Amino acid sequence: MAAVLVAGGIFYGLVVLLDFEEIDSTAKLDAKTLFDLVKLSFGVVAGAGALVALVVAYRRQRVDEAGAHREATRLHTERFSQAVDKLGSDSPAVRLGGVHALAGLADDAPTQDLRQTCIDVLCAYLRLPFSPDPGDLPDLRPDGTSPTEERRDTHQDKKDRYHALREVRHTILRLIGDHYRIPQGTHRSWQGCNLDLTRVTIDGDMNFYGATFSGAIVRFHGATFSGGYVRFEGATFAGADVRFDGATFSGGHVDFAWAAFSGGHVRFDGAAFSGGDVHFNNAAFSGGYVDFEGATFSGTDVDFHRAACSSGNMDFRRAVFSGGDVHFDGAVFSGGHVLFGGAAFSGGDVYFDGAVFSGGHVDFEATSGLAPAGLLLAVGTPVPSEVLLLADWLSPGP
Repeated sequence: MAAVLVAGGIFYGLVVLLDFEEIDSTAKLDAKTLFDLVKLSFGVVAGAGALVALVVAYRRQRVDEAGAHREATRLHTERFSQAVDKLGSDSPAVRLGGVHALAGLADDAPTQDLRQTCIDVLCAYLRLPFSPDPGDLPDLRPDGTSPTEERRDTHQDKKDRYHALREVRHTILRLIGDHYRIPQGTHRSWQGCNLDLTRVTIDGDMNFYGATFSGAIVRFHGATFSGGYVRFEGATFAGADVRFDGATFSGGHVDFAWAAFSGGHVRFDGAAFSGGDVHFNNAAFSGGYVDFEGATFSGTDVDFHRAACSSGNMDFRRAVFSGGDVHFDGAVFSGGHVLFGGAAFSGGDVYFDGAVFSGGHVDFEATSGLAPAGLLLAVGTPVPSEVLLLADWLSPGP
């Protein structure tokens, strides 16, 4: 009835308009014109009705989407609670199931915040204290007697449990590495999410080969790399805040070969390199800030062979080179700032054989100890203005 009334009003208005404007006022209103006016009137009403229907349908769709989102969030919360309960189980097998459940929830999370929550829980599990390896039971006790069968069984149970829980931790490390290698924006990619591995002990393999850290905070602050193989080969650090400050590299193999440091801040300040080997060979430092300030190189082989520094900053101020081998041979310093001010070359071997200094700013002033092997030859004579050397290194010998 409302539509009929509106159509009638429009029809009357059109007739009045035609008469008011005196458009063809001498002609009579024939049946065809009348019929066209009726069609136009109902057409306007139909268009308005269609617009109203479209708005109603859009609002209904929004309501349905909001309801679907609430339902997805509710189901995610239920699954999340179940997965977290599994992580607290006494059974290592159940914990392992909880790890995979949380990783799957992170993949399917309806929002980025819920995905981050799942990742935070996995990282928090790695940060929890855990019982160390009980080792092998001695054949003889301090009193010279052999351990009882019960004690042997108890010790074996502890050892089996340690290895089982260690497998849970290693599975989390493997899943994290796998997801950070998936291209950002695709399903199951965790790139762009924060990763907090502060003070975690990494004693197994962890693979970030080809991963991209482009906008998140990744913390290895105070972490211990004590064994296994941790791979950052070909990884890209572009705009992220990646922190290895205070980390301990005491064993195993950590590899940053061919990695690209093009932005952000990568921190190794205060890190201790006391064992194993760490590779930065062929890495490209083309932007951002890479910080080794106050780091200690006392027993690790650290390799910057053929690394290229073309812009940005590399900071080795107050670093201590007291043991192990540190290789800068073949490295190219063509831009940016490389700072060794206050560094101490007190032991071990530091090599700059074949290094190229062609631009930027390289500062060895205020250092102590003997000139690293091959440095003076690589710098050449006269010393380029962009290279600042310790005055004692340039003085003729006795």
